[in-house]
Amino acid sequence: MEQIDGGITVVPGVQAAGIHAGIKKEEAKDLALIVTDVPATAAGVFTKNSVTAAPVLVCRQHLSDSTAQAIVINSGNANACTGELGMSNAQRMATATAEQLGIDKNLVLVSSTGVIGQQLPMDRIENGIQLAANALSTDGGNDAAEAIMTTDTHPKSAAVEIEIDGKPVRIGGIAKGSGMIAPNMATMLSYLTTDVNINSETLQSALTCVVDNTYNLLTVDTDRSTNDTVIILATGGAENSKLTDSKGNKYDTFCEGLQFVCTELVKMLARDGEGATKLVEVVVKHAKNRSDAKKAARAVAESPLVKTAVFANDANWGRIMMAIGKSGAEFDPYQVDVLLGDYLLVKNGMDAGYDEDKATQLFDNDPVRITIDLRAGDAEITMWTCDYSYDYIRINADYRT
Repeated sequence: MEQIDGGITVVPGVQAAGIHAGIKKEEAKDLALIVTDVPATAAGVFTKNSVTAAPVLVCRQHLSDSTAQAIVINSGNANACTGELGMSNAQRMATATAEQLGIDKNLVLVSSTGVIGQQLPMDRIENGIQLAANALSTDGGNDAAEAIMTTDTHPKSAAVEIEIDGKPVRIGGIAKGSGMIAPNMATMLSYLTTDVNINSETLQSALTCVVDNTYNLLTVDTDRSTNDTVIILATGGAENSKLTDSKGNKYDTFCEGLQFVCTELVKMLARDGEGATKLVEVVVKHAKNRSDAKKAARAVAESPLVKTAVFANDANWGRIMMAIGKSGAEFDPYQVDVLLGDYLLVKNGMDAGYDEDKATQLFDNDPVRITIDLRAGDAEITMWTCDYSYDYIRINADYRT
């Protein structure tokens, strides 16, 4: 596996664009378009929030046959909690895109991100779709990554090339997200492309598995978005024998490549959390089972007291013990070890006699790694998060003003 530069457009047969349509107040890109040369095998994973945005509902409808050729995304407006008009507007986005590309509207997937509860400015969006269609390019991946941003400070993309049957296969991805992130399916918004030759059931299986091991282990602020979406388009242009089974070396190789791309995007998302100054990895080892490992890791990763201590370079390990204790995981508190990097803070649930100055210096590591050994079983998990700084309050207090 080789990491390569670029994102979604490193895959042959994929074009993208990102333009300013006037949805955002500032002169920033706010509408993206991703298009494959031919209809692609498609799979998606979406929010489990019962308050579900209109574009998510449209995507679920249009993915009923597991085929898509275009994705249109706007930022600055989530088109969530917008009723029948919101649904109509999401469908209008698909129709307008289809007309510009000369394809069936059911081949168009739709996403939106931004402020909840406001109707889309459809005149600007439809004009923007025309501009984006005219701007499509095999070099447009970074523009698309920029156009889907909300409170992100920079675009996020990753790509790899793997080998299946001795043939090169590429996987690229972009993502956005900085706040309202605690996925229970996928993440904010993420779009993946590949030229692997694969059937729809196997593609969906791979995406679901990888999402569970990456995006579902990411948290910034415990809030699960109404618009969470992860979509993958597989053009089939690679010359590998078709993947039709969710097992075997070829399937595993594809999943490893897909997981690498998604893990890189997850780290970028956590590092760019609203107001964040540090990427934090929480590793739970020797849990009774995967469920307990996830409970303990999430409790630590989402604890405001832990996150603020990380921001302050304060090795206040009592907050970590508190968090795992409230998690619901089964363990003996007097069997627990806690490490900051490779430095032992807690031994058998008590102070390990660490040096405060040395511990403070470890907060300059990137990432800041907190390892919790529960000594209760064999399960292990890693979650990604960030610290809480003063800017988290400022960003969210000023979000609509």
